Amino acid sequence: MDDEKIDEAVLALLYLGRHSTNREEHVRTWKTFDWTVMERLYAKGFISDPVGKAKSVVFSNEGLEQAKKLFEELFEHPKAS
Repeated sequence: MDDEKIDEAVLALLYLGRHSTNREEHVRTWKTFDWTVMERLYAKGFISDPVGKAKSVVFSNEGLEQAKKLFEELFEHPKAS
């Protein structure tokens, strides 16, 4: 398996589950993915530490931008020309 491709796909899918908190600067997402992948995304600085009782994690600014980019690349329909 290509861990990098798996990480990219999970990061893109995390974007799908995003939701805001009371503070606009924090965008959370549900953390219902493989723990090994979540730990790698945390190590890369894309999300907050997934270990804990919370059912969601917080995107870093870079993580949110990268997640949006990957989501669009992997899952959006091509635009008609």
